[in-house]
Amino acid sequence: MPPSRVALITGSGKKRVGSVVAEALARRGYAIAVHYRSSAAEAEETAAGLRDLGVEVGTFQADLTDEAATRGMVQGVLGRFGRIDVLVNCAAVWQRKRLEDVTAADVRLHFETNALGTFLCSQQAGLAMVNQPEGGLIVTIGDWAEVRPYLDYAAYFPSKGAVTTLTRCLAVELGTRNPNVRVNCVLPGPVMLPPDLTVEEKQEAVAATLVKREGGPQSIAQAVLSFLDNDFITGVCLPVDGGRTIFA
Repeated sequence: MPPSRVALITGSGKKRVGSVVAEALARRGYAIAVHYRSSAAEAEETAAGLRDLGVEVGTFQADLTDEAATRGMVQGVLGRFGRIDVLVNCAAVWQRKRLEDVTAADVRLHFETNALGTFLCSQQAGLAMVNQPEGGLIVTIGDWAEVRPYLDYAAYFPSKGAVTTLTRCLAVELGTRNPNVRVNCVLPGPVMLPPDLTVEEKQEAVAATLVKREGGPQSIAQAVLSFLDNDFITGVCLPVDGGRTIFA
C-alpha cells in the first residue's frame, strides 16, 4: 500500500538544513524522498537514519539546474510513492567573494542553483499537487539579508531575492488551479553560519539579532511544520532570523 503522505526535500542528502527538515517530517509520519546531486553515500546514510524512524524512504539523484533531470526526479518520486504532499527546497549554493572577483560564471551558478533549481522543482511538483484533491505544500528557502545584504555575497543575494518573487508567483499560479496547493517561503537568519566566517564575524552575526543567539536548522524545520499546521497561509515569506531583519 502506498504511503498516505509523502515529502520531497531537495538537498537533504548531506547533514545540513535539508536533512533536519526531512527528519522533522518523518517524525510526523511522512514518507521521505531524499534528494541529492552528488553526495550519494551521504544520502544513503541519511535515508538509513530516517528508516529507523519507521517511515518509507527513497533517495533520488538530480541536477536541479537541468530541466529534464528535475522532471525525471519528480516523476521518479511519483512513481515510487504515488504522490507528493510536501516539497521543501533546501538545495542551495553560497560562495563568498569580493565584488571585484565575481564573474559571470559565479552569478550564473547562484541563479541556476538557487533560483532556477527552486523554480523547476516547484513547478514540476506543484503541477503534480494540482492533480491531487488534497493539493500540497511547497516551501522555498530565501534569505533574510536579501533586504539588507552584507558584503562579499553579491552573486548570492540576487539569486535568493528571486526566490521570494517566484514564491508569490507560484502561490498564485498553483493556487488558482487548485486552492489546496500553497506556496510559502522561509527566510533564514543565522541558523547555520558559513564555516569560513571568523570568530569575530560569528559574534557580530549573533549580536545583530534581538534574541542574542544563533538559531539552528531545527528553527527552519519548525517553520516548515508551522506552514503545514496552518492551511490559511500562502504566498508568505517568513523571516526566521531572531529579529535580525528589524534590528538596527
